[in-house]
Amino acid sequence: MQSPLGIIAGEGIFPVLIARGAHATGRRVVCAAFAGHGWPSLRDEVDVFGWVGVLRMSQWIKLFHAHGVTEAILVGRVAKGASHEKWSLLRYIPDWRSAKLLWRVVRHDKRPQTWLDMIAAELEVNGIRLIDQTTYTTDQLSTEGVMTRRQPTEKQWIDIRHGYERATAISRLDIGQCIAIKDKDVIAVEAIEGTNAMIERAGKLCRTGGWMLIKVSNTNQDLRVDVPTIGTTTIEKLNAAGATCIVLEPGKTVILEKSKVLELADRYKMAIVGYGGEKP
Repeated sequence: MQSPLGIIAGEGIFPVLIARGAHATGRRVVCAAFAGHGWPSLRDEVDVFGWVGVLRMSQWIKLFHAHGVTEAILVGRVAKGASHEKWSLLRYIPDWRSAKLLWRVVRHDKRPQTWLDMIAAELEVNGIRLIDQTTYTTDQLSTEGVMTRRQPTEKQWIDIRHGYERATAISRLDIGQCIAIKDKDVIAVEAIEGTNAMIERAGKLCRTGGWMLIKVSNTNQDLRVDVPTIGTTTIEKLNAAGATCIVLEPGKTVILEKSKVLELADRYKMAIVGYGGEKP
């Protein structure tokens, strides 16, 4: 029998979808949920559940060792707002293991990817291998072609081809993974603020609406820790900001609760397109 799957869970629906996908294959699930971030309802989706500190890796490892976990998935957001709640400081005091990693990150490279790489290496040393976040959610991945009833217009197809090249360029430079574009004009580029903030900014800059969002994967994408996602919240924000089309790389973006997302996009007459560049 396969060993149980470990889930190190932050905020959002993604950990829930992974738990359901793993159960569908007959695999048990052990969840280490970040206190103040993981959804309490996740407890009902897994076989073993425990709250752990974000910076207390020894807690994660102890829980997984106790239940025979040798493979795990690290997934979900760590909400910034939760760090300001009462008693939250106690959750952010690192244990000795995390403190060592933090010291190495601060000394060498403060980028999030460096921190995630070190987490993966530390878990591996302790017999727990991080695996691809999409292993149990392949049904939620973007696919090639138009996924909605709404089809892009001819002008939008020009923007798709033009904008895709620019989005991949900023990804190669490690600036961000999204751009907003209309009539070949790049309205906004995602940087450290994240996709949602960029969407709001693009809506303010393009009051007439009709723009599109192009979201690509990181050029050096690590599927263990870096899978782009969109969900119903993304669609709501895009609609409020006046966007009418979304472009995603096929097989490289998770559409969380895909059927709900496509249904909502159809309701707003928004096209969702899987596009990975012109074929030779």
